Amino acid sequence: MTSGVGVSPGPATSVPAVQRAWRLSRLDTATTPGRLRLLLAGLVVLSLAWGVLAALTAEQHASAAADVVAVSEPLSLDAEQIYQSLSDADATAASAFLVGGLEPAADLQRYNADIAQAAVRIEAASALLGSSAARTQLPGNLNKASTAGSAAGDDLANLSAGLPVYADEVGTARADNRIGYPLGAAYLREASNLLRGKLLPAASDIYTKENGLLTSASAQATGLPLLVVTLVFGLGAGFLLYRSWRWLTRRTHRRVNYGLLVAAVAGAISLVWLAGAFAFGRAELLHAQQQGSAPAEAFARADVAVLQAHADESLTLIDNTGDDSYQKDFIAQQKLLGPGPGTLLAAVQASAGSASVTADAQAWYRAHAALRALDDGGSHTAAVQSALNGQAATAFNRLSADLSDGINAHQAAFASDARGGRDAFTGLAVGMIVASLIMVAGCAWGLNRRLAEYR
Repeated sequence: MTSGVGVSPGPATSVPAVQRAWRLSRLDTATTPGRLRLLLAGLVVLSLAWGVLAALTAEQHASAAADVVAVSEPLSLDAEQIYQSLSDADATAASAFLVGGLEPAADLQRYNADIAQAAVRIEAASALLGSSAARTQLPGNLNKASTAGSAAGDDLANLSAGLPVYADEVGTARADNRIGYPLGAAYLREASNLLRGKLLPAASDIYTKENGLLTSASAQATGLPLLVVTLVFGLGAGFLLYRSWRWLTRRTHRRVNYGLLVAAVAGAISLVWLAGAFAFGRAELLHAQQQGSAPAEAFARADVAVLQAHADESLTLIDNTGDDSYQKDFIAQQKLLGPGPGTLLAAVQASAGSASVTADAQAWYRAHAALRALDDGGSHTAAVQSALNGQAATAFNRLSADLSDGINAHQAAFASDARGGRDAFTGLAVGMIVASLIMVAGCAWGLNRRLAEYR
């Protein structure tokens, strides 16, 4: 009986066969569904790769630009102002000493402000540089990960240790001068020698290093190689997306695929955003360097030379021995200042186009020559009066004011442009990631709608 009842194997075996055939068709690139799935996988990988590369590029430039504003610029500014404050303190102390007896209140206030400013800037630079700079042991006794950071830390340690010594010696000189002890002049010379032989070289060394790091950070923030690679990749990705759209249009006979349209728009926006942000940020950072930090540095170096020459002028009068070593130093600073090719005033003229500084410097040189003629001719009191509130003092104050105004103006320009360059990269990395995810979603939506037609 059972043999008379037949069970057909067809329906039972056909279901697995159909499933296997369906699975194979999903992987078979010879079929349209297989090609669509392969295209979808390729576009997803391409979109993610674009997002990763664009985000890394944006993050690198944003990080370098932020470093310019948050670390390199403040450190360079601190070093510059340490140098200026110490030089001004030396010049002010020498000028106040010329008066004899009780120093003028304005000079004393200016000197104390210079010392306080230098101390604050040394502390601020130490904090920015990190624990490697803010140390209490002798310079060179600790192993440092960064050679530049270690060298700057050594210089800051020397400044921290030397500044109180300098202030004490000036204080002793002032005390002796009030009661008429001639030993006060020796203490003042000793203090000036300490400042010029140890403190100013340390401050100059920090400034040179930090200005170099500032230039390096600016160069990294404005560098082209990685951006060019990223933009070329983005254009290539856009071309591949366009070719995919064309292929899909021929296969499906539908001119518009809204998913791929969304992906294309997101990709175009991210590409234009990246290029635009970089172009604007780079322009701001380059302008900050060319019209900010470079002219400020030229003005600062000229200002320090002027202050040192002014201190030499006063110390020569304090010695009252004619054209001594300090007068020779004045002449050396005058040659360094210029004007003339390769001089500090030539650098000021080239970077800022300021002719008034050169004219004021030459006026001061003439006033100093007249002062020295008075002193060498036996009119020491008249020479001192010229240095304190006469022609030489007026010419120096005008030149010093011009240089200070130039420093402040260009530092302000640098700070404004550097912050503008940094802000151009704000949110860029996150925007690149979001745009790539939108591209992935658009590709998935657009191609899955076509795949649904084959199920």
